[in-house]
Amino acid sequence: MLRTLVLGRSLWKSSDFSVSVKQMWGTPRSHPLRPERRCSQGPCVQRNQTDTGHPLWKGPVCVPGGTRQSPINIRCRDSVYDPRLKPLMVSYAAESCLYVWNTGYFFQVEFDDSTEGSGISGGPLENHYRLKQLHLHWGAVDTWGSEHTVDDRAYPAELHLVHWDAARYRSYKEAVLGESGLAVIGVFLQLGAHHEPLQKLVEVLPEVKHKGAQVAMGPFQPSCLLPACRDYWTYPGSLTTPPLTESVTWIILKEPVQVARNQWSRILTWRISLMTNG
Repeated sequence: MLRTLVLGRSLWKSSDFSVSVKQMWGTPRSHPLRPERRCSQGPCVQRNQTDTGHPLWKGPVCVPGGTRQSPINIRCRDSVYDPRLKPLMVSYAAESCLYVWNTGYFFQVEFDDSTEGSGISGGPLENHYRLKQLHLHWGAVDTWGSEHTVDDRAYPAELHLVHWDAARYRSYKEAVLGESGLAVIGVFLQLGAHHEPLQKLVEVLPEVKHKGAQVAMGPFQPSCLLPACRDYWTYPGSLTTPPLTESVTWIILKEPVQVARNQWSRILTWRISLMTNG
């Protein structure tokens, strides 16, 4: 069975085309052998239907393997035109940012999702999806870290902005288990120029060294973490952490954002301190 991964354009960049990519169900992605790496969270390692979970995960895995498991390897050569794709509309309110906290695996920024103030619509989505949180996945080395790959290429890190469908579900927890309940924007990070908006997150990391620690963020505009070009791939997939539910519409932005090496070093240093302090 095949699933369709669509390449589209955002509202900010006018275009009259969209493209879909055919991916086989089953294996999350296929790529050459690469060095084993420690990641900020378990799902960065490849899973298959015989996996019982990553050592960092606690509790049972509710959906071990499946027909729509993420992440995947995106193959650009398989792109196919799809005129039905709508423009993706992103509207975030800086005042909806609540706090950043240490989950025990990575830092996570939480947002007020009690109203329609911050969210996304259009693109492959039927309804408005509210922004719930954002977090970052990265590896121990610069070469590998992103969950998704593009033509077998991995990026140092991948930012996820997680949204839920409040039109169909009463809560985020309910949406996690529901059909098309979640929409996640994925943004690749690569080493390059200094990223000033990211610096606010980097500077607050020392205040959340220990698991469960949290600190207020104040106004923070998450759209500043997105690239200027909002072209994207989209496909129906799953959460990459337990419960691995296949409730996610993935929207993977094509253009990576750059972060400076000194910023990246501070993130890696925070991760090392997390492993040491717990």
